[in-house]
Amino acid sequence: MSLRIFILNGVNLGTLGHRQPEIYGTLTLNDIESILRHGFQSVSFEFRQTDHEGEMVGFIRESTGFSGLVINPGAWTHYSYALHDALKAVDIPKVEVHLSNVHAREEWRRASVISAAVDAVLAGMGACGYRAAVEYIIECSKG
Repeated sequence: MSLRIFILNGVNLGTLGHRQPEIYGTLTLNDIESILRHGFQSVSFEFRQTDHEGEMVGFIRESTGFSGLVINPGAWTHYSYALHDALKAVDIPKVEVHLSNVHAREEWRRASVISAAVDAVLAGMGACGYRAAVEYIIECSKG
């Protein structure tokens, strides 16, 4: 059976590729999806993006049947206790990803209420952070 990994992208990430490319790069979410599908052909992926916090909570709840979850919560990182609580209720490997190095940016971006609810955090690696997150979940699945 192949691994199933859920990739969730939050608020404003649908604008990747043209929103502040000097910070977030020029790749779109479709580009990142293609990179992952091509790079991990034995993995079954499901990708979702939403700008609605309640919808993201619902997506997280759907992740229980997956081998792992990669989430880039965007700005929800800094204040969404609803996402934190939803992530805590899911017992699969979970990785928080940020394209930019949030620790080198504005001070308010350095605080995450999500990090305590996931197994690993990656920041500042651009799209490579998604690849590293998938590799982590693959390793976790080996036991």
